[in-house]
Amino acid sequence: MNEEPDKATRIELLRADASDCTRCDLANGRTKVVFGTGNPNAPLVIIGEGPGENEDRTGEPFVGRAGILLDEVLRECKMLRKHVFITNVVRCRPTKMEAGRLQNRPPTTEEATACITNWLVPTLEAIQPLVILALGAPASSAVIHKGFKMTQERGTFHDSKYAPYAIASWHPAYILRLQGEAFDAARAALVADMELARLKVIEARKEPPKTLF
Repeated sequence: MNEEPDKATRIELLRADASDCTRCDLANGRTKVVFGTGNPNAPLVIIGEGPGENEDRTGEPFVGRAGILLDEVLRECKMLRKHVFITNVVRCRPTKMEAGRLQNRPPTTEEATACITNWLVPTLEAIQPLVILALGAPASSAVIHKGFKMTQERGTFHDSKYAPYAIASWHPAYILRLQGEAFDAARAALVADMELARLKVIEARKEPPKTLF
Protein backbone atom coordinates (compact mmCIF):
# COMPACT_ATOMS: atom_id res chain seq x y z
CA MET A 1 0.00 0.00 0.00
CA ASN A 2 1.48 3.33 -1.07
CA GLU A 3 1.76 6.02 1.58
CA GLU A 4 0.55 9.54 0.89
CA PRO A 5 3.52 11.87 0.21
CA ASP A 6 4.30 14.27 3.04
CA LYS A 7 3.61 18.00 2.76
CA ALA A 8 7.14 18.91 1.69
CA THR A 9 7.10 16.31 -1.07
CA ARG A 10 3.70 17.44 -2.32
CA ILE A 11 4.86 21.06 -2.45
CA GLU A 12 8.02 20.16 -4.35
CA LEU A 13 6.01 18.10 -6.85
CA LEU A 14 3.67 21.06 -7.38
CA ARG A 15 6.65 23.41 -7.73
CA ALA A 16 8.18 21.19 -10.39
CA ASP A 17 4.90 20.95 -12.30
CA ALA A 18 4.40 24.72 -12.14
CA SER A 19 7.89 25.48 -13.47
CA ASP A 20 6.77 24.98 -17.07
CA CYS A 21 3.11 25.99 -16.70
CA THR A 22 1.43 27.36 -19.83
CA ARG A 23 -2.16 27.43 -18.56
CA CYS A 24 -2.55 31.17 -19.19
CA ASP A 25 -0.92 33.90 -21.26
CA LEU A 26 1.27 35.08 -18.37
CA ALA A 27 3.63 32.25 -19.30
CA ASN A 28 4.57 34.15 -22.46
CA GLY A 29 6.22 37.05 -20.66
CA ARG A 30 7.64 35.62 -17.46
CA THR A 31 11.29 35.15 -16.56
CA LYS A 32 10.68 32.74 -13.68
CA VAL A 33 7.69 31.08 -12.07
CA VAL A 34 7.38 32.39 -8.50
CA PHE A 35 5.84 29.41 -6.75
CA GLY A 36 6.31 30.19 -3.06
CA THR A 37 8.80 29.99 -0.23
CA GLY A 38 8.99 28.95 3.39
CA ASN A 39 7.93 26.02 5.50
CA PRO A 40 5.53 23.52 3.87
CA ASN A 41 4.53 22.38 7.36
CA ALA A 42 3.70 25.93 8.44
CA PRO A 43 0.44 26.56 10.28
CA LEU A 44 0.30 30.05 8.72
CA VAL A 45 0.23 30.78 4.98
CA ILE A 46 0.64 34.36 3.72
CA ILE A 47 -0.81 35.13 0.28
CA GLY A 48 -0.15 38.20 -1.86
CA GLU A 49 -1.38 39.17 -5.33
CA GLY A 50 1.42 38.37 -7.74
CA PRO A 51 5.11 38.75 -8.57
CA GLY A 52 6.64 42.06 -9.53
CA GLU A 53 9.84 42.79 -11.43
CA ASN A 54 12.19 41.70 -8.64
CA GLU A 55 10.22 38.52 -7.96
CA ASP A 56 10.11 37.65 -11.66
CA ARG A 57 13.89 37.98 -11.82
CA THR A 58 14.70 36.00 -8.65
CA GLY A 59 11.87 33.46 -8.56
CA GLU A 60 11.17 34.36 -4.91
CA PRO A 61 7.99 36.04 -3.58
CA PHE A 62 8.11 39.36 -1.74
CA VAL A 63 11.60 40.65 -2.47
CA GLY A 64 12.58 44.27 -2.91
CA ARG A 65 11.03 46.98 -0.73
CA ALA A 66 7.75 45.11 -0.18
CA GLY A 67 9.68 42.05 0.95
CA ILE A 68 11.83 44.09 3.31
CA LEU A 69 8.68 45.51 4.92
CA LEU A 70 7.09 42.07 5.20
CA ASP A 71 10.23 40.69 6.85
CA GLU A 72 10.24 43.61 9.31
CA VAL A 73 6.63 42.91 10.26
CA LEU A 74 7.30 39.19 10.65
CA ARG A 75 10.20 39.95 13.00
CA GLU A 76 8.09 42.35 15.04
CA CYS A 77 5.66 39.45 15.52
CA LYS A 78 8.49 37.08 16.54
CA MET A 79 8.50 35.20 13.23
CA LEU A 80 10.75 34.65 10.23
CA ARG A 81 10.05 33.44 6.71
CA LYS A 82 11.06 29.93 7.72
CA HIS A 83 8.11 29.83 10.14
CA VAL A 84 5.46 30.52 7.47
CA PHE A 85 4.76 29.73 3.82
CA ILE A 86 4.51 32.71 1.45
CA THR A 87 2.89 32.61 -1.99
CA ASN A 88 0.68 34.63 -4.34
CA VAL A 89 -2.62 34.40 -6.18
CA VAL A 90 -0.68 34.18 -9.47
CA ARG A 91 2.79 32.76 -9.93
CA CYS A 92 3.85 34.74 -13.01
CA ARG A 93 4.26 38.51 -13.28
CA PRO A 94 1.35 40.30 -15.00
CA THR A 95 2.74 43.16 -17.10
CA LYS A 96 1.71 45.93 -19.48
CA MET A 97 3.79 48.19 -21.70
CA GLU A 98 3.65 51.79 -20.50
CA ALA A 99 5.98 54.70 -21.23
CA GLY A 100 8.28 52.38 -23.14
CA ARG A 101 8.82 49.84 -20.38
CA LEU A 102 7.10 46.90 -18.75
CA GLN A 103 4.96 47.85 -15.75
CA ASN A 104 3.08 45.71 -13.26
CA ARG A 105 -0.69 45.31 -13.64
CA PRO A 106 -3.40 43.35 -11.83
CA PRO A 107 -4.00 39.84 -13.19
CA THR A 108 -7.11 39.36 -15.30
CA THR A 109 -9.94 37.19 -14.03
CA GLU A 110 -8.89 34.43 -16.44
CA GLU A 111 -5.24 34.58 -15.32
CA ALA A 112 -6.15 34.54 -11.63
CA THR A 113 -8.65 31.71 -12.07
CA ALA A 114 -6.13 29.54 -13.92
CA CYS A 115 -3.50 29.97 -11.22
CA ILE A 116 -5.89 29.64 -8.29
CA THR A 117 -7.36 26.42 -9.68
CA ASN A 118 -4.12 24.78 -10.77
CA TRP A 119 -1.63 26.00 -8.16
CA LEU A 120 -2.98 28.02 -5.22
CA VAL A 121 -5.73 25.61 -4.19
CA PRO A 122 -3.52 22.50 -4.50
CA THR A 123 -0.82 24.32 -2.50
CA LEU A 124 -3.25 25.10 0.31
CA GLU A 125 -4.63 21.55 0.19
CA ALA A 126 -1.09 20.21 0.57
CA ILE A 127 -0.10 22.48 3.45
CA GLN A 128 -3.48 22.47 5.25
CA PRO A 129 -2.73 25.65 7.24
CA LEU A 130 -4.59 26.60 10.39
CA VAL A 131 -4.59 30.28 9.41
CA ILE A 132 -4.34 32.21 6.15
CA LEU A 133 -3.24 35.87 6.07
CA ALA A 134 -4.36 37.41 2.77
CA LEU A 135 -2.55 40.61 1.78
CA GLY A 136 -4.66 42.94 -0.33
CA ALA A 137 -8.10 42.68 -1.90
CA PRO A 138 -7.21 40.27 -4.75
CA ALA A 139 -5.82 37.65 -2.35
CA SER A 140 -8.69 38.19 0.06
CA SER A 141 -11.24 37.79 -2.72
CA ALA A 142 -9.52 34.57 -3.79
CA VAL A 143 -9.46 32.81 -0.42
CA ILE A 144 -12.16 34.50 1.72
CA HIS A 145 -14.99 35.68 -0.54
CA LYS A 146 -15.45 37.48 -3.84
CA GLY A 147 -15.70 41.25 -3.69
CA PHE A 148 -13.83 41.47 -0.38
CA LYS A 149 -13.82 45.05 0.96
CA MET A 150 -10.53 45.81 2.69
CA THR A 151 -11.65 48.95 4.50
CA GLN A 152 -14.66 47.24 6.07
CA GLU A 153 -13.48 43.64 6.47
CA ARG A 154 -9.75 43.56 7.19
CA GLY A 155 -8.46 42.79 10.66
CA THR A 156 -11.12 40.22 11.60
CA PHE A 157 -11.30 36.47 11.05
CA HIS A 158 -13.46 34.99 8.32
CA ASP A 159 -14.51 31.57 7.14
CA SER A 160 -12.47 30.11 4.29
CA LYS A 161 -12.68 26.93 2.25
CA TYR A 162 -8.93 26.56 2.59
CA ALA A 163 -8.22 26.99 6.32
CA PRO A 164 -10.14 27.09 9.60
CA TYR A 165 -9.34 30.81 9.93
CA ALA A 166 -8.55 33.55 7.40
CA ILE A 167 -7.74 37.20 8.01
CA ALA A 168 -6.90 40.01 5.58
CA SER A 169 -4.54 42.96 5.85
CA TRP A 170 -2.94 45.64 3.71
CA HIS A 171 -0.42 44.56 1.10
CA PRO A 172 3.11 45.85 1.81
CA ALA A 173 3.32 47.36 -1.70
CA TYR A 174 0.19 49.40 -0.98
CA ILE A 175 1.57 50.56 2.37
CA LEU A 176 4.78 51.72 0.71
CA ARG A 177 2.80 54.03 -1.58
CA LEU A 178 1.44 55.92 1.44
CA GLN A 179 3.13 58.75 3.30
CA GLY A 180 3.16 60.25 6.77
CA GLU A 181 0.37 59.29 9.14
CA ALA A 182 -1.36 57.16 6.51
CA PHE A 183 1.79 55.04 6.13
CA ASP A 184 2.21 54.72 9.89
CA ALA A 185 -1.42 53.67 10.37
CA ALA A 186 -1.39 51.08 7.58
CA ARG A 187 1.92 49.62 8.72
CA ALA A 188 0.64 49.38 12.29
CA ALA A 189 -2.49 47.65 11.01
CA LEU A 190 -0.38 45.05 9.17
CA VAL A 191 1.63 44.39 12.33
CA ALA A 192 -1.57 44.03 14.36
CA ASP A 193 -3.15 41.68 11.82
CA MET A 194 0.01 39.57 11.59
CA GLU A 195 0.04 39.27 15.37
CA LEU A 196 -3.64 38.27 15.37
CA ALA A 197 -2.80 35.53 12.87
CA ARG A 198 0.09 34.31 15.03
CA LEU A 199 -2.04 34.25 18.17
CA LYS A 200 -4.86 32.46 16.34
CA VAL A 201 -2.41 29.69 15.42
CA ILE A 202 -1.56 29.24 19.09
CA GLU A 203 -5.24 29.24 20.05
CA ALA A 204 -6.15 26.79 17.29
CA ARG A 205 -3.50 24.34 18.36
CA LYS A 206 -5.08 24.22 21.83
CA GLU A 207 -1.77 23.49 23.45
CA PRO A 208 1.27 25.49 24.59
CA PRO A 209 3.38 26.45 21.57
CA LYS A 210 6.57 24.45 21.07
CA THR A 211 8.09 26.95 18.60
CA LEU A 212 8.05 30.69 18.14
CA PHE A 213 4.35 30.34 17.40
